[in-house]
Amino acid sequence: MRNRLKVLRAERDWSQAELAGRLDVSRQAVNAIETGKHDPSLGLAFKISRLFEAPIEEIFHDEG
Repeated sequence: MRNRLKVLRAERDWSQAELAGRLDVSRQAVNAIETGKHDPSLGLAFKISRLFEAPIEEIFHDEG
C-alpha cells in the first residue's frame, strides 16, 4: 500500500518524531508506514485521517 504520509508531514514541517508523538506511536512505526514496510492498523489509519483532516482514501492508496 502506498501512502502520502511523508508529504503530509512535510507540508506541516513535522519531524517523524513529532508525528509519532501526535499519533502516540514510535518514530520507527511512522518510518515503517512512510516507507511502505508496514501498513497501519485500521484504528491508526483513522487516527491519521483525523489528524490530517483528510479521508483515508486520500492518504492511503491500494497498489492493486
